[in-house]
Amino acid sequence: MQINTKKFNELTNQELYDLLQLRSEVFVVEQDCVYQDLDGKDIKALHVMGYDEDELVAYTRIFKQGDYFNESSIGRVVVKKNSRQKKYGEAIMKASIKSIEERYESTLIKLSAQTYLKKFYNSLGFMETGPEYLEDGIPHVAMIKK
Repeated sequence: MQINTKKFNELTNQELYDLLQLRSEVFVVEQDCVYQDLDGKDIKALHVMGYDEDELVAYTRIFKQGDYFNESSIGRVVVKKNSRQKKYGEAIMKASIKSIEERYESTLIKLSAQTYLKKFYNSLGFMETGPEYLEDGIPHVAMIKK
């Protein structure tokens, strides 16, 4: 998988379309969750995009400290359904963590994880920091990597 990281104003129209399409495909259609994906935060984010050949198959958006949480953060972690067996989730997360460490000089990272993915995030060094809560009708838990 090839990974590209870009600021919002560096995205091409096609890249923006592809990442919004992937997020909608998984979060809205597959997970049957109606929510406001376009939340105004994409403009501040760095967009980490993973490609298998020319197809966007994995994505995250990352934030520096204070732009989303007090800590640096990773969100909108998504892998195309037919690509999940290829460990692209691990690859895109490792690239996102590395980008935060290099670009923001931070090792403290927060995310809001869907609860069923706790073990996946634990394997990357994230630990739960509080009780489970509902976000857009889906159980989540706050997690921190130090």
